[in-house]
Amino acid sequence: MNKLIIFCSCLLVFIACKKDDFTTNPDARINLSVDTLKFDTVFTRTGSITQSFKIVNPQSQPILLNKVSLMGGNASAFRININGENGPVAQNVTLAAKDSIYIFVSVFVNPGTGNLPFIISDSIEIDYNSNKKLVQLQAFGQNAIFLRKQTIYGNQTWTAALPYVILDGITIDTNAVLNIQAGTKIYSSANSPFNVDGTLLVNGTKTAPVIFTGNRLDEPYANFPASWPGIYLNESSKNNTITFAEIKNAYQALVAVGPSINSNPKLNLQQSTISNAYSSGIFGIYSDILANNCLVYNSNQNLLIQLGGNYQFTNCTMATYSTNYLLHKTPVAIVTNFAEQGGQNYTQDLQAYFTNCIFWSDENFLPNELVTAKQGSNIFNVVFKNCIYKAETDPAFATISQSLKNTNPQFDSINVSNKIFDFRITKNNLAPGINTGISTVFAKDLDNNNRMVGNTDIGCYEKQ
Repeated sequence: MNKLIIFCSCLLVFIACKKDDFTTNPDARINLSVDTLKFDTVFTRTGSITQSFKIVNPQSQPILLNKVSLMGGNASAFRININGENGPVAQNVTLAAKDSIYIFVSVFVNPGTGNLPFIISDSIEIDYNSNKKLVQLQAFGQNAIFLRKQTIYGNQTWTAALPYVILDGITIDTNAVLNIQAGTKIYSSANSPFNVDGTLLVNGTKTAPVIFTGNRLDEPYANFPASWPGIYLNESSKNNTITFAEIKNAYQALVAVGPSINSNPKLNLQQSTISNAYSSGIFGIYSDILANNCLVYNSNQNLLIQLGGNYQFTNCTMATYSTNYLLHKTPVAIVTNFAEQGGQNYTQDLQAYFTNCIFWSDENFLPNELVTAKQGSNIFNVVFKNCIYKAETDPAFATISQSLKNTNPQFDSINVSNKIFDFRITKNNLAPGINTGISTVFAKDLDNNNRMVGNTDIGCYEKQ
């Protein structure tokens, strides 16, 4: 009996040893989940997200990886971690049978002297059983001007030579003016509001717009709403002009608080695009905004007006379609003369004029995309003239004239799955917005094309 036990024990040990033996067959293959890891633009002095890939052993025996190494070594811009062990190299790594390990990769770009984006590359070599396999690493670096918790004083100008990366917020002082030239790109971190107590002048062009967005340009963060707070025109702010800007991926893209303190509007917004805002695209709180030929789309609320004020929107398109990032569940535009604070409602006079505008959304979500509400006895003068809007119930207390209700504007191309949002109405000669607007003082559309004299088109684009 004892001999039998000893024999069985030895047999089990032998089987276990054979099972754990590493295969040294050079024909035994490992699989890699990727052959190249790519990182989108990484700003100098900041790190990237961490990406990973797997090394898979499909064999029935373990494989010993003699070496997993970052070819650039410690001098590389990349950093790797091999199954929990920091690189740049790991030796004698066991890859169990029918199992896998993870390699984690990040990149840190040192400042350079160039203004243009540059390519950083390296590779990871996996050495086993006299075989070598490579995973290529590629990143795009970009020098930038970094501003951390900055206050702008006096009269300053930003140029397009280098992008600006805002960390911990920025403030334009009460008596300061910031001029931003065409083509400038501003990237703000998640805790960096763009506060304007003085004056902001954005001077983009059709071919070189000024870009405001978050500073995470790698996927999937590049298209996340609420990746930065937004632009806030505070109560003391005055004489702000924004022309040909693209403001995207903010929490509240553009907020104007308080009335104008002079004869000019607090904000003159021209030929600009606002998109993918988590809370609101344009938010006016008892303020004064003049906007023309602007596109506001795919935000939780494209337009929100509270506590009254003075507003003129001309040839603007406001439309929202549900995406993977934002579910359309709030009306495209809400216009009111009141706001709640501390459990109490406050009201102010409201003057709001909408001319040649479109208010639309994807089908079968909300019955009313254009909502107005009034409280108290203050002046409430809200006018929609020659607009296209979607509503089951007309906006309350508003005057509506020569407008098209529940008439599909027939945008050129909307394909949510492929992230195509073309809000022009130029392909179909029968689109209801063509030649059904009224002439205004604004001679150019969002594409900077001439508007037709006489019967202009409705929305931010003019058919040519």
